[in-house]
Amino acid sequence: MTLKALIFDVDGTLAETEEAHRAAFNRSFAAWGLDWSWSQETYRDLLKTTGGKERIKAFQAGLPDTAGRLGDAEIAALHKAKTARYADILKQGGMSLRPGVAEMVGAGRRAGLKLAIATTTNRPNVETLCRSCWGKPAYEIFDHIAAGDMVQAKKPAPDVYLLALTQLGLPQEKCLAIEDSRNGVLSARGAGLRVLVTPSAYSADEDFTGAAWKTPSLSPGHLPRWLAKTLGLVVG
Repeated sequence: MTLKALIFDVDGTLAETEEAHRAAFNRSFAAWGLDWSWSQETYRDLLKTTGGKERIKAFQAGLPDTAGRLGDAEIAALHKAKTARYADILKQGGMSLRPGVAEMVGAGRRAGLKLAIATTTNRPNVETLCRSCWGKPAYEIFDHIAAGDMVQAKKPAPDVYLLALTQLGLPQEKCLAIEDSRNGVLSARGAGLRVLVTPSAYSADEDFTGAAWKTPSLSPGHLPRWLAKTLGLVVG
């Protein structure tokens, strides 16, 4: 069936953002007087839990001392502070799109495809990334944005992809999901979508069973030939 839309995940798919997120978490913990510091190993494990507030809860639940735990309101406030620090980090520059992302998005637009986001992160983080990497607001890059703060259940639940499909007004057969993680693949497949997975630095060792295609990047030479042709990135 004719492809009509591309639906992109954000963190790890559009850009390798996780180190910026980890730094924002750790700086926020320090500012709050918490003796927490997430190493890369710890954060890699925490990424199995989708959502920043949910990761804080998961980490806290594993601590031996139950005294002085943060309540839901405090976790929400801490995460809000973390979101602001993440934006500050990206505003300092240095964040770039993963190879092939800009070309794929541009080619999709020229080919007349709809472009959407389906992400566990919140809408402000999507906006920050778009302004950092494209120098434009998110609405100038993507037709629709389905974010984690807009649905009841986050990935691997299919909610955010179902929302994206509703926004697009298209059947799943005419859309392609582009992901970097196992939770993302499960979410997209739960919504009946075909998935192209491009593992990120933090997800390289995950199980991507269910994805129709796996590629090291979104560069034209790494895309499935049918997709590259659809996007006008190959001739013949």
